[in-house]
Amino acid sequence: MSLFTSPRRKQVALLIETSNEYARGLLNGIKNYLREHASSWSVTLGEYSRGSNNFAWLDHWNGDGIIARIENEQTARFIREKGLPAIDVSASRRIPTLPCVETNDQSIAAMAAEHFVERGFKHFAFYGDPRFQWSILRGEAYQAYLRSQGYDCLFFEPADAAHEESWHSSSEELIRWLKELPKPIGIMACYDIRGQQLLEACRYVGVAVPDEAAVIGVDNDELLCELSNPPLSSIQTNALKTGYIAAQLLDRMMAGESIEERIHLIEPTSIQVRLSSNVLAVEDKMVSDVIRFIRDHAHEDIQVQQLLDHFSVSRRVLDSRFQKSLGRTPHDEILAVKLNLVKKLLVDTKLNLATIAERTGFDNTAPSSTGKAFN
Repeated sequence: MSLFTSPRRKQVALLIETSNEYARGLLNGIKNYLREHASSWSVTLGEYSRGSNNFAWLDHWNGDGIIARIENEQTARFIREKGLPAIDVSASRRIPTLPCVETNDQSIAAMAAEHFVERGFKHFAFYGDPRFQWSILRGEAYQAYLRSQGYDCLFFEPADAAHEESWHSSSEELIRWLKELPKPIGIMACYDIRGQQLLEACRYVGVAVPDEAAVIGVDNDELLCELSNPPLSSIQTNALKTGYIAAQLLDRMMAGESIEERIHLIEPTSIQVRLSSNVLAVEDKMVSDVIRFIRDHAHEDIQVQQLLDHFSVSRRVLDSRFQKSLGRTPHDEILAVKLNLVKKLLVDTKLNLATIAERTGFDNTAPSSTGKAFN
């Protein structure tokens, strides 16, 4: 018989979905904590989706602790019935006595609002999901920040709970809302799925993104954002830290420690700016149209003369209107858009510089050729 006995592993259930980037970030944060602290947990993670209330997979589970996204009353009831140490990683606060670790929704909303205000927008809107408290909090904070800056904020929150799957389920309502919005407008989507749906609806209606409607989501689900058309700008939350802190707190609770501080807010980290909001709000429609044309043809050997021919305008007039609206020339705009495209290809692909230069319309055979290309 061994003189040493292994400590009993703590049985921990994770009621966290795996279907979205934020939830996967939470799970990775929990994983990081366990690896760093060699905690002896036996983790149970089931086939769990957002808003699920089916806990059959835990019928015969005898556990020691739970980390859960308590988004509905059914989940809250399950947690209460278990009576185990538990950490909530949702803003819903359906069990106020539990310690809660959640992203700071006020900071997220302020970051989105500042992003649009800095780009010169005067009109703003919020596309929410009334099923979730964190969406409500983000919408309220977004509106409050904008009001503090002297702006109003319009809201769209579909009544259909099934609307998460596709914007088509309430398309008439959303289309009518989009058509009636003042433009240009900066729209914050409560999370990336809503952002993608909004971009689909804009394309269907014919609202130009980002020139007429700039869109930003939350969670920076890279795959979803890059598959969106155009690619979706998004706020990067710190789900890794949120999951890590939740695991740390649960470990302390299972060891018998009382957690006094109930709410732990984790700050977002940054904005990943993509094409859906990478624009300056321009009231001059010709300038806006020219900017969109430049972006649509950035991969070509586009020259200022093409702009003059396409829009039937003189060089003097176009330069003047660009300077008045943006403080720069059409030539400067072409160069800036192309350089951003080059940077993106350098980061996102393994193409060599010569191939990237060819694909973006740069002639890299001579140092002076860049300027020549845009005369």
